[in-house]
Amino acid sequence: MTGETAFEGVLRQIDDTVPFEPGYYNESYLDRRITARMRRRDTESHAEYERLLREDDGERQALMDALTINVTEFFRNPEMWDVLRGVLRERTAEKRRVRVWSAPSADGREPYSVAMLACDDPAIDESRVEVLGTDISEEALDNAREGEYHTTRTTDIAAELAPLSDPDRYVERDEDAFRVRSEVQRLVDFETHDLIRDGARDPFDVVLCRNLLIYIDVDHKGALFDTLEASLADDGVLVLGMTESVPPDRTDRYEPIDKRRRVFERV
Repeated sequence: MTGETAFEGVLRQIDDTVPFEPGYYNESYLDRRITARMRRRDTESHAEYERLLREDDGERQALMDALTINVTEFFRNPEMWDVLRGVLRERTAEKRRVRVWSAPSADGREPYSVAMLACDDPAIDESRVEVLGTDISEEALDNAREGEYHTTRTTDIAAELAPLSDPDRYVERDEDAFRVRSEVQRLVDFETHDLIRDGARDPFDVVLCRNLLIYIDVDHKGALFDTLEASLADDGVLVLGMTESVPPDRTDRYEPIDKRRRVFERV
């Protein structure tokens, strides 16, 4: 393609062969993830890596996983979960069904955290809570459905579960392995969903979309926010990442429940 750089060639190859839309993401994010895969495969140039993508199905899948993986943990940013606790108390007291969407849900720890919180707090009626976790990555969703997580050098699952009054009620432990118990899993469903391609879902009472917008190119954030808004009930609650915010042209549509923790109610 005339005038195309080697890096642009890699992006074109992704666009053509991987179920991922590189044009929606900012270039620095794409460059970091692609460079990491190049190091893993000992490829020294973008041109060489483009050839590898053309010829190697396994590398295309590995790159897909690298591009869609999200850093996650149980009860990430505990202060936000204190705010969400109040939201769930209030909504389950008022409504027979409270629908929560974790998008994207990565390996499932965020939606399971919602379910565990509902089960752990006596002021929340967990029988009224339904949680949906979605992600673009089938591998992430398979891991989420399995519901098994491992303490490693960089991940301390027991520490992540510390906000719970009695974590053993919600996970079975076997040395470094932690499996989410069936009582929690029954509150959570997982489905494939691409926030960019697949559009809105049926209205939810709570939508968590944390730490995705920071990776989206500025020209496409509006479209993604359209999807989030169309998926919110009229009085729904939107939760963003700690470094994210409601776009300036939409702030009149949201009332902060806790601005610092990025929890907003639609008005």
